[in-house]
Amino acid sequence: MADVPRHDDPLHAYRQRAEAALAALFDTALIGSGDRRLHAAMRYSLLAGGKRLRPVLVYAAGDALGGSRVSAADTDRVACAIECIHTYSLIHDDLPAMDDDDLRRGVPTCHRAFDEATAILAGDALQALAFELLCALEATDDTLALALVATLARASGSRGMVGGQAIDIAHVGRAIDAVTLASMHELKTGALIGAALHMGALLGGARGAAFEAIDAYARALGLAFQVQDDVLDACGSAAALGKTPGSDAARTKPTYVTLLGESGARAFAHELCAQALAALTPLGAQATPLADIARFVVERDR
Repeated sequence: MADVPRHDDPLHAYRQRAEAALAALFDTALIGSGDRRLHAAMRYSLLAGGKRLRPVLVYAAGDALGGSRVSAADTDRVACAIECIHTYSLIHDDLPAMDDDDLRRGVPTCHRAFDEATAILAGDALQALAFELLCALEATDDTLALALVATLARASGSRGMVGGQAIDIAHVGRAIDAVTLASMHELKTGALIGAALHMGALLGGARGAAFEAIDAYARALGLAFQVQDDVLDACGSAAALGKTPGSDAARTKPTYVTLLGESGARAFAHELCAQALAALTPLGAQATPLADIARFVVERDR
């Protein structure tokens, strides 16, 4: 990652764990079978780096509740599953029919490095792999496994991430009000961030008030992440972002910068961060990593 404020350091171990788990995934699950070019495209996109925010949230949410109640291997499978979904969404978002981007995570987008058809298939395959991983959990609690699958499926589909992208596409070049913009981002970005936290909470055995705290934190964090993304797209550099800045403005896409202005968007991101921090109060000191993540989200430069 690029240099970031002091709140980055506590997250390093989580990210390192996620990177190791993702690399091991390809060393075990996909070696020796299937189409080599397809697997190369999947690996190219999945292992290209990035913030790894969603798997980090799985780990941190579990720790905030006293630790995962399943094995470390199962926790890693859940973390990898959600990153597979996120990476598939990036591959498809970058396609010419969607955002038509050439750069992602500092390297050419999947359809530029390979071709459009292979990129589509790589995204499809990563989506399928996510649910294969959840179905391979060693835990004997079928209720837990089904809850994890249902959470990820709901967050990924038409009532979540894909639904948000549909709203986004429908409003390119069109005016949008604050309510619709918030709804779009709550689905497109917030749903998967919320799923990561909810799944981590499930692994940690959350009940009642703890779930309410995690879910309230997730709502504020997901929107704060998108608001800061809008600011960085307007003001950041390709070197720092790992993708082409100014692409939203070039496509006349609705953003919080166009709605509130740069200073207004920054202020809103910090307001949402404060809401996320307040939501963690019932969880006490164990939620410190989640608090650090909230600060990192609004202070990051990529």
